[in-house]
Amino acid sequence: MVNCCGLVTVKNKPVPLKSIAVEVSVQGHVATVSSTLQYENQEESPLEAIFVFPLPGEAAVCRFSAKIGQSEVVAEVQEKQKAREQYDDSLSLGQQAFLLEESDESPDVFKLSVGSLPPGEKASVSLDYVTELAVQADDGLRLCLPAVLNPRYQPQGSDIVSGGSALVSSVPAGSVPYSLSLSARVSSPHPISRVESNCPLDPLNYLNTEKTQATVSLAAGHQFDRDVELLLYYQDTHQPTAIVEAAQTSAKPGSLMGDPMVMLSMYPEFPKDVMSLMTSHGEFLFVVDCSGSMSCPMHNGSGAQDRIGSARDTLLLLLKSLPMGCYFNIIGFGSRYESFFPKSVEYSQKTMDEALQKVKAMRADQGGTEILQPLKHIYSQPCLPDQPRQLFLFTDGEVRNTKKVLDLVKANAGSHRCFSFGIGEGASSALISGVAKQGGGHAQFITGQDRMQPKVMQSLRFALQPAVVDISVKWNVPKGVSVTPLSPPIRMLFQGQRALLYAQITGESSGDTEGSVTVKYSLAEQPVENQLSFSLKPAEDTGLTVHRLGARTLIRCMEMEERQGGGEKKGVKEKVVELSVQSGVSSAFTAFIAVHKVDGKAVQGPMLRRQVPTPMLCQSSMTMLGSTAMPWSMLCSKPKMMGMHRRMDRGRKGALLAKVPSDSGDDVSDSDIQYGGFDCPAPASNPAMDPLLQLISLQKASGSWVLEAALAEVLGKTEEELAKPKPAPVDQEVWATVLALVWLYGFKMEAQEEWQFLAMKAVSWIQAQKVASVSECVQAGNTLLGCQVQKETLGL
Repeated sequence: MVNCCGLVTVKNKPVPLKSIAVEVSVQGHVATVSSTLQYENQEESPLEAIFVFPLPGEAAVCRFSAKIGQSEVVAEVQEKQKAREQYDDSLSLGQQAFLLEESDESPDVFKLSVGSLPPGEKASVSLDYVTELAVQADDGLRLCLPAVLNPRYQPQGSDIVSGGSALVSSVPAGSVPYSLSLSARVSSPHPISRVESNCPLDPLNYLNTEKTQATVSLAAGHQFDRDVELLLYYQDTHQPTAIVEAAQTSAKPGSLMGDPMVMLSMYPEFPKDVMSLMTSHGEFLFVVDCSGSMSCPMHNGSGAQDRIGSARDTLLLLLKSLPMGCYFNIIGFGSRYESFFPKSVEYSQKTMDEALQKVKAMRADQGGTEILQPLKHIYSQPCLPDQPRQLFLFTDGEVRNTKKVLDLVKANAGSHRCFSFGIGEGASSALISGVAKQGGGHAQFITGQDRMQPKVMQSLRFALQPAVVDISVKWNVPKGVSVTPLSPPIRMLFQGQRALLYAQITGESSGDTEGSVTVKYSLAEQPVENQLSFSLKPAEDTGLTVHRLGARTLIRCMEMEERQGGGEKKGVKEKVVELSVQSGVSSAFTAFIAVHKVDGKAVQGPMLRRQVPTPMLCQSSMTMLGSTAMPWSMLCSKPKMMGMHRRMDRGRKGALLAKVPSDSGDDVSDSDIQYGGFDCPAPASNPAMDPLLQLISLQKASGSWVLEAALAEVLGKTEEELAKPKPAPVDQEVWATVLALVWLYGFKMEAQEEWQFLAMKAVSWIQAQKVASVSECVQAGNTLLGCQVQKETLGL
């Protein structure tokens, strides 16, 4: 199990990792990240340092090297088992060795082993990766540098002795015994408007008058209490672009690295009249994490709401925003799962009220995070006719069997769209982004002081918009040139959201150097076509970034194909290994290995193993089934004979496991998992409900409000003051609904993203009542509440 070990700080045991320096180079929509880790052995025996850490799930690790004294060794990519054996053998011979491998269970967790560091020796380890920047709702480009690796739950019955598993040792955020520095250089074809972060930054420094190049640095003293997030804002960021990158000169023509490669960024713009159409159909399934870690606060600041509390508020908003005529259900899960209704029910006042009562009772009390079973249950249910299935998954992403979850979502991709939400620092990017990608939906991350509600409502807007269907991509290139797509077929397009395509370009044209790509699709039964032309002439040196991202895209597709074939598909694994070695990009089946011969002298003496801790924000005690949690002393203090330690560990993993008895004396089950352990910052006590949420909670499923004391309280009036100015011929319910709308538009415009759908429902309801004196109502409402909202503004 990828797990942490119930630590506090490392008492009297120096951590060999001293500092991490990160340099980021951003070129438009992609980034190259170079991290340098400084190690020093301050003990009297040789050391092996083990560091398990997170990387972005979409990253392509493409270089790994180590420097000892003045000697630098650059790692090579090998088949994973072969690399492990070479690492073991090198340590047995007293040589220094460095191994970097991706976790078998999740592509966003890596393990770095620095072996046989002699007493007093320093070593510098560097690793590079390239990654795409995700587009945010406000058009910012997000680069996340994960610093927090929360413990990940191992589902019952899973294989926990796989060779790729690694113990993660963690300490509370703020107690990390090494430092982090970060500097970024940003280049863009368009001017850089600004750079924001969830962490303190030094001022942005422009390098030219066009403002297309700039540098920015993380302010000193990062506390490792959050992932580092950079948000880059360019002018005209929605312009489609094409980058053609020259082949690697040393690679064989016709191979992936030996041909030019193109990366296309496309931003489909849909007709406005189509975008204003909102479907009233759909089966909406809200799948909510109720595991123990959801009791942690949303952030480390004062007054932070706990994650489950924020999820409850969000569900209130979603339930009020659903259209009449749809179906819905809510599934809470932890180490077990429970549906609010045996099957999806039609949305009505009765079913909405029932669901809201159950939402109020939701607690973070269901043990570990087991996502696979509730998803299997959902996919076993038949889809409803003419009600497209839309799945919303809310989780803090602390699971270990990420690849199994992604495979399941992909296998059922034809029956639904999946929108995912990663809650809090350290949520697995591989899981959150992966399920949205495989499920044809959209991923959102809620970190720092972010509010969950606006991001969720943006995804609801995507879900309610007409689906794009029949997507086709056609490449148009001159005679003598052919194009091999590397990206999987595009399955979803959303308004204003980027679609990325990678392709290999083979052959040459005698004259024409122009190519184009045409994307056709159908939207609300209207055919739409987008075309982008590009030059086949390669751009200036881009450092093989596009090739590595293209190789990573192809590798991930082939890995999934191999898993879905149960490892039985002949030749797929071998092809992945070959492609990984050729491109120098890591995969699930390969690892980076570097060996330093130590000038022919063997390192003497028994070797100690040291776990380098990662920060975590919210920790659950390790009374989990299948946990390999051990005291820090067991992990760190036992000398082992060189070269033997690794094989011995693998052989005895099963012996480290202990079943935890439940109170009844029976063996522990899923539902017996307990949470406690390290102190989380205490969530704020439940404050009085926010007036906006209070108003929303009073709305009927139909979209109307009732004239009642609770509404008067929200609007700051007595019930009598509310009723008195009502125009005589107007129904009380119409009057109450107009007042609610006037209040929303008059006082809560900054939160419009959160209430826009329930306001649309309210307007539709008023229009259905065929009220003659709407203008008089709005005017009287403005006078009563002290607002100046126009009837047209309300949509009336």
